[in-house]
Amino acid sequence: MERRVAEGLRGALGPLGLEAHAFKVGWYNAVLQPAFHLPYPDDTLAFVVLSTPSMFDKALKPFVNKERLKIIRDPVDQCVSHHLSRVKEKFPEQRVDVMFDYEMLPSRKPKFLAQTAAHVAGAAYYYQRKDVKRDPWGKKKIFGVCIHPKYGGWFAIRGLLLFPDIQVPFLEQPAPVDCVSTEEKRIELLEQFNFHWQDGRYRDIIEVKERYSEEQKAYFATPPAERFRLLGLSQ
Repeated sequence: MERRVAEGLRGALGPLGLEAHAFKVGWYNAVLQPAFHLPYPDDTLAFVVLSTPSMFDKALKPFVNKERLKIIRDPVDQCVSHHLSRVKEKFPEQRVDVMFDYEMLPSRKPKFLAQTAAHVAGAAYYYQRKDVKRDPWGKKKIFGVCIHPKYGGWFAIRGLLLFPDIQVPFLEQPAPVDCVSTEEKRIELLEQFNFHWQDGRYRDIIEVKERYSEEQKAYFATPPAERFRLLGLSQ
């Protein structure tokens, strides 16, 4: 069953520049405090959905051209939401719950922790302070960051698809690729991400197969309210 769903998702999302990686809810819940647990049984099948650099041309621009008059909030969020809702129609006999990276609970906590989900699904390695043995940061707060083995930091985690009626007790957990394997590189990555994230150098911490186009970089570097203009949308 898991294989059939995974193939269906690959077929639906791949041409849009989106990737879906399977995981069990239990893997995610096992590494987090109860306040962040997903409210499903441990063996429930879930997928974390990532956008790759090609999503901008394959999904966003066609979506904006077609839905021009209906875009009322962030175009990327709306585009991803549109396509993931359509994925649900591919599985009419299944219940599919969708969570988006921008959604909050009433407590103002995010609905799910995107980087943890990507790590437990084997999609991208979540580098954190605890991955550095000789910690140089003292009392500073240091945030972790996910690195994709193919795209480095040139990707984003967009949402979760949960299949509450599909239990996968025998699903095997893939380890994420530890592509920033030296202590020096990990320190450099966390330094760049925490203190110089605007210049985007952290994204190229490894050799990448593909990165954002100049047009896409300009889009994401623009304050959200002004992005409408770049896409030819009036606010």
